[in-house]
Amino acid sequence: MKTEPSLSSPPDLEWSPSSWQRKPAAQQPAYPDPEALQRALEKLSRLPPLVTSWEVEALKKQLAEAQRGERFLLQGGDCAESFEECESSIIANKLKILLQMSLVLVHGLKKPVVRVGRFAGQYAKPRSADMETQDGMSLWSYRGDIVNHTGFTEADRRPDPELLLRGYERAALTLNFIRSLVDGGFADLHHPEAWDLAFVRHSPEAEAYHRIAESIGESIRFMELVGGASMADLNRVDFYASHEGLLLAYEQAQTRRVPRRTGWYNLSTHLPWIGDRTRSLDGAHVEYFRGIANPIGVKVGPSMTPEELTALVKVLNPHGEPGRLTLIHRFGAKRIEKHLPPLIGAVRRAGQAVLWCCDPMHGNTETTRDGIKTRDFQNITSELEQAFDIHEAEGSRLGGVHFELTGDNVTECTGGARGLSAQDLKRDYRSLVDPRLNYEQALEMAMLIARRIQRKKTGGTHG
Repeated sequence: MKTEPSLSSPPDLEWSPSSWQRKPAAQQPAYPDPEALQRALEKLSRLPPLVTSWEVEALKKQLAEAQRGERFLLQGGDCAESFEECESSIIANKLKILLQMSLVLVHGLKKPVVRVGRFAGQYAKPRSADMETQDGMSLWSYRGDIVNHTGFTEADRRPDPELLLRGYERAALTLNFIRSLVDGGFADLHHPEAWDLAFVRHSPEAEAYHRIAESIGESIRFMELVGGASMADLNRVDFYASHEGLLLAYEQAQTRRVPRRTGWYNLSTHLPWIGDRTRSLDGAHVEYFRGIANPIGVKVGPSMTPEELTALVKVLNPHGEPGRLTLIHRFGAKRIEKHLPPLIGAVRRAGQAVLWCCDPMHGNTETTRDGIKTRDFQNITSELEQAFDIHEAEGSRLGGVHFELTGDNVTECTGGARGLSAQDLKRDYRSLVDPRLNYEQALEMAMLIARRIQRKKTGGTHG
């Protein structure tokens, strides 16, 4: 039986950070010690926020611009972060590949890019079953490092509330390092060559990337020469954090009022999102998310009906606030043509404004004969290409992309320019949950998006 946190709920039916406790809460771990859980939550509620309200509002403004077609959203990072990978080199590599991808998109789209990482909090994952069975023994499923451990023993799989505090600490360390890198000039557009990963030179797209970097550098130097001053705004770029707001007790503990602002802010991250498994209109996640002031995302899968989506948008953004709501659709290459058009039409007919974003990863997961979860690069590309085409045909706009990726040289997704096969997956498969694009595949994906947009602008065709 699941144990709800005992942070008190108000007697009335108005929204509060704890009002979600009156609703059925899916995908919540069953903590065996309610008192230990409460102690951890009380500690969390007293710790400093991880992000600030002005950062949250700045992101909302940029997402509103993306909604109007003035920017493009790039959201990417790990499927599930690991505590053990809270290391400087791993974090820097994630930042580098997102910087490289955004540079390619800026060059190809000729518009600013909103950079949002799936990091500093992506420690929990939904599971299809509460229990996992191995060799005749059934234990709790692994739900991410913030809940339990990967080892298959009773002690490992027992949900541990102290891990909530460890998750907060790892998120704080990650954000602190990212901010230090960005503020220290790591993301200086004057020197994009500094973002180069040591092994990117082996990528089939390396030469094209370096040409883009050189072109942007030359353009900046020319403008500064003509203007006679340094373009100081290009010394750094904005980076924002996001994660699935799955563990509602954790999110509640970091939900605060802020001086000189109205409403409540989730200050554990800039952009929390609701997963496809927890978006029930009558569920606890929708109840919690409807009341926070952050920009929020919702994953939209094949089971979503037009009627459900229309109702969901009304609940989560009743006043039509620009930049408030991002719909992240994830269908799979074989299903997007059937499912996406009716949803776009329903939102348009309801007069509701949202930012549409494509997640071409989750709907294309498959399992090899050896039982390894993977995703094929061609299927990912196909869904993304179809998404652009469908939005255009429906009079809509695809304003962003959402990828599970890493800056490391892993072998988790098949295909790409190097043609990774199912046999290659065993060479360096590290993910504990879902397969990610490696650095080469991620860079190639950004190149494909940029070239696709350029072809459309010049009236070319695409295959």
